[in-house]
Amino acid sequence: MKKLPLTLALFGFLFIQGQDANQPAQLSGIDTTETRWDMFKYDAGNIFKGIGHSYIQPLQWKGKQWAQFGGLVAGTGLIYLTDEETSRFIRANRESVPTFIREYGEFYGNPENNYIVTSGVYLVGLITKNEKLRRTGVLLIASATSTGLLQQVLKSAVGRARPLAGLGKDTFDPFEDSRNYHSFPSGHALMAFTNAYAIGKQFKNPWIKAGIYTVGAIPGISRLWDGQHWLTDIVFSWVLSIATVECIDRYLDRKYDQKYNSVSKKISWNLNFGPGTLGVSMNF
Repeated sequence: MKKLPLTLALFGFLFIQGQDANQPAQLSGIDTTETRWDMFKYDAGNIFKGIGHSYIQPLQWKGKQWAQFGGLVAGTGLIYLTDEETSRFIRANRESVPTFIREYGEFYGNPENNYIVTSGVYLVGLITKNEKLRRTGVLLIASATSTGLLQQVLKSAVGRARPLAGLGKDTFDPFEDSRNYHSFPSGHALMAFTNAYAIGKQFKNPWIKAGIYTVGAIPGISRLWDGQHWLTDIVFSWVLSIATVECIDRYLDRKYDQKYNSVSKKISWNLNFGPGTLGVSMNF
C-alpha cells in the first residue's frame, strides 16, 4: 500500500507540470491524430537506442571529456582515502536520523519500486498523448536501465567489500558471488538519483531542482547509514547518474519536438579540491 500513494502523487505532479491549460492541445505536446500504438513503438525504439547511445558515447570522447573523466577519477581517489573515517562517522549517527527517512531511502532505491515510478510516468504520457511526459518516461526508463545494467557488471567485476563485511575499504574480490563483495557502485544511489536528475530537468527554478536532487540523494545516503556502501560508491554513482541522463537526454533532443527548459542544458558540474576542501559544485 505504500507504493500507490507515492506513485500516484508523482504521476499527478508531473502531469500538471507537463500540461498548459491555456494553450491549444497541439502546442502543449498533444497529438490527437497519431495512435498510441504508433507512439509506443516509436518510444520503445528510442529507449533501446538511447541505452545503446549511452554505452558507445565514450568512444567519441575528445580532450575535454577525457579531462573531465580524469577529474572524476582523481576526485574519487581522494574520497577513497577518507572512506573508513566517513563510514564510521555516518554509521555512528544512524539512529539520530528519523526512521521514515531511512525507510524511504531503502524503499525508493529498490529497482522494483523505481520501475513502478518510471513506467507510470511514461504510461500517463502515453494515455494522455502528451509528448513531454512520454519523453520524460523514455528518459527515465532508458537512463535507469543503462545505469542499472552497468552497475550490475561493475559490482561483480570490481568485487569491493561492503563496510558491514568488516574487511576494510581496500578489500576487493572480483566476481565473488557473495553480495558482501558488491559494494561498488550503489544501485540504490544510481536508480534514485537518475530519476531525480531527469525529473529536475523539467524545472527552471534552481530551488525546486535542489529540492528534487536532495530527495533523490536520500536513498544513496541511507545506504551509508546501513553500512552497505562507502562514500566513494555513492559519489561515483551520483556522477554516473548525471552523465547518463545528460547523454541520453541530448540524444532524445533529436527525436522529440518537446525540449526541456534551455536553462537545464547549461548546468555545469565541477569537482573542487584544495586545502581543507573537497566537494562537487553545480552552476545554474
